[in-house]
Amino acid sequence: MGTAEKRLESLKALLGDAHRRLGLEFGFRLWDGGLVPAGWPSDALAIGIADEGVIASLIRAPRLPTLANLWVAKRLDIVNGDLFDLVAKRPKTRTRDLRKGIDKLAALRTALAFLFVPRGGPWPLERIGQDRESSGAEVENKKNIAYHYDVSNAFYQLWLDEEMVYTCAYFHDWGDSLDAAQTNKLDMVCRKLRLKPGETMLDVGCGWGALSCHAAQHYGVKAYGVTLSEQQVAYANDKIKRLGLQDKVTIELKDYALVEGRERFDKIAAIGMLEHVGVANFPTYFQTVHRLLKPGGLFLNHAITRPGRPKAVRGKRRPEFAALTRYIFPGGELDYIGRTITNLEQHGFEVHDVEGWREHYQRTCRFWHDRLKGRFEAACGEVGEATARLWLTYLAVCSIVFERSDCGLYQTLATKRARGPSGLPPTRADLYR
Repeated sequence: MGTAEKRLESLKALLGDAHRRLGLEFGFRLWDGGLVPAGWPSDALAIGIADEGVIASLIRAPRLPTLANLWVAKRLDIVNGDLFDLVAKRPKTRTRDLRKGIDKLAALRTALAFLFVPRGGPWPLERIGQDRESSGAEVENKKNIAYHYDVSNAFYQLWLDEEMVYTCAYFHDWGDSLDAAQTNKLDMVCRKLRLKPGETMLDVGCGWGALSCHAAQHYGVKAYGVTLSEQQVAYANDKIKRLGLQDKVTIELKDYALVEGRERFDKIAAIGMLEHVGVANFPTYFQTVHRLLKPGGLFLNHAITRPGRPKAVRGKRRPEFAALTRYIFPGGELDYIGRTITNLEQHGFEVHDVEGWREHYQRTCRFWHDRLKGRFEAACGEVGEATARLWLTYLAVCSIVFERSDCGLYQTLATKRARGPSGLPPTRADLYR
């Protein structure tokens, strides 16, 4: 038996032992077409390993970047299913027992390392993602936003709703379509802001202009939106012309912190913006909104959050959040709702309402995933298979993370702090008329 065959047989032995010890409900398909365990059904869920270099890479650097690069290059894959199926089949063993099973495989892993890791250097890997935090500088902010949002308007049109809303939808019923739920969301944002004809609204991080156009069309406001994505600006301005809203909606390529003036806007919405700001730049964010909002005006902050943690571990980033910023949203950081409220209060706001939409975002991300999966070939043709695979995985992971309550999403309504009445209704009843 040659060296390559010996390596392959050793790998099959390790995977077979792991499958038995860990009680796995999925198999493995290797580069020679063989299945582990032997006799595993060819149409059953399995992890595909495309070449022996995958094993060498994982042994050399068993870290998330290695896994991500192998996945994007399709050298690791899921056969006869997707990430949701794999998570559903995850080991049911208790963590303590799972660790014992893994520890018992250490000797075999050492043997595989000797067999698979070549003396001549590591197997080549694709390099994806960006490691950087946001300093708050305009040029850097623009690069970070372009990395995600300027992928391709046509790509996003394949799987977003007809209005191109790329934030959490709002389901009146869990059976609502994505289009209906996104219209519900736009309307709920406008209702929470209690928009009135003739008012001015700032749309911070306006995306493709859906909220600005909806507010102008249905609530009679004058909307001004800012984004750092050139493709979003082009799309939004075409939409404004198509709808005949040139006198009511303006969308510009501009950093939110550079919006001029003081007390210019009756209402301000920031829907999915805080995640891009970076913790170090939170003071600038809240100070800017406070500067631009008129006395008595309303500010709606809609943002993904992570759970709050004890001070002892607060400086450490969980792997899924580190992956999110490296591969999907460079420069971004997630807040926790307690700090958001604290920042609002410390920067001169009074908080009136906080509403959690976690389950709405779980369903939104699942819709996006399924729609992208359904048009995957078209997506590959638009942005390439590596980017399409990365985005599909990100949407699946987000849906799973929100389903498990590892992330949240909150809408927080605030006004500038002032003596006397806030001017808000005594209940939420007006929101649900």
